[in-house]
Amino acid sequence: MLVETRRQAREKGLGTGPDLLSLLDLVALATVADVAPLIGANRALVRQGLKVLGARQRPGLVALADVSRMDAAPSTYHLGFLLGPRVNAGGRIGKADLGARLLATDNPHEAAALAERLDQLNTERRDIENAVRAAAMEQAEARGFDAPLVWAAGEGWHPGVVGIVASRLKEAAGRPAVVIGLHNGEGKGSGRSVTGIDLGAAIQRTTAEGFFIKGGGHKMAAGLTLAEDKLEAAMQRLSELLAKQGAGDLGPSDLKLDGMLMPGAASVDLIEQIEQAGPFGAGAAAPRYAFPDLAVRFAKRIGETHLKLSLTDGMGGSLDAICFGAFDTALGPRLLEHGGARFHFAGRLKINTWGGRQSPQLRLEDAAASS
Repeated sequence: MLVETRRQAREKGLGTGPDLLSLLDLVALATVADVAPLIGANRALVRQGLKVLGARQRPGLVALADVSRMDAAPSTYHLGFLLGPRVNAGGRIGKADLGARLLATDNPHEAAALAERLDQLNTERRDIENAVRAAAMEQAEARGFDAPLVWAAGEGWHPGVVGIVASRLKEAAGRPAVVIGLHNGEGKGSGRSVTGIDLGAAIQRTTAEGFFIKGGGHKMAAGLTLAEDKLEAAMQRLSELLAKQGAGDLGPSDLKLDGMLMPGAASVDLIEQIEQAGPFGAGAAAPRYAFPDLAVRFAKRIGETHLKLSLTDGMGGSLDAICFGAFDTALGPRLLEHGGARFHFAGRLKINTWGGRQSPQLRLEDAAASS
């Protein structure tokens, strides 16, 4: 649309129109936050957008980066996990226009105030999410994680976080998951699926059969609205449809590896070389490495669900690691309880910046006993 605006402005003698290059920081943020695949034009736009973001010319994003405590050159990680969630926090649990106002303002003082408010709302969103996640996980575990559909529903669960919690259930169970917030006899829910299972089609079929008031989506994500008195029947029918697609027969998903390294090879220089091939994200994943036969030298729970580790090969090589959401699965308790035991580890390498110093860090995704 903006390209067409520029074309028409030139044809009508109105100047050159908007400076598209200066807007690429917003394009990059929107692309990554919407989990669009980073291939083709998207990849080129995000790569250039990160450079524009690094120039710190937009007051709203400058203020948001500062309250997010960004202390490194912008990356897709910062867009997806620091800036995007804060922009979206207003729409999830606060005022929906806060994010748009932040991105549009040219006033640094207004930007600082809006960024501070969005940061506060994001903290509130995390607290709400953690409470709903804990309750949903307990409920889903009681039903069993081996069913074709993993689901949970609760009175007063905030509609702004049910989709995020559904993602957590999906990751923990390796099954399609639906989480529903109930209010005044009606439920609004969100679902997330796994590769090979079309959740959107199943929800559309269930809606057509009268179990949902409305529902729809695509293969990997969908939403629904239902009457509370139809909750159990609707979930049973949805589970039956997903079972026909093979959801009940799913085993552990394969973890594709791109190489194998020892701790001593995981240097800041190597990670910087890898990042030159970026940006990485949906459709263009960063390389995943296996680190074989390492011992857990140190393990500590961080917050509600994360795990921090120090790994060693026993010959002088060591590597710090962090596993986000480790305690949403059996991985966290297992590694925490088996200090000194040896495992094969797999994950992606990142540069950890702390106190102005940089060090390699493994973003741990999975582990298996080495013997």
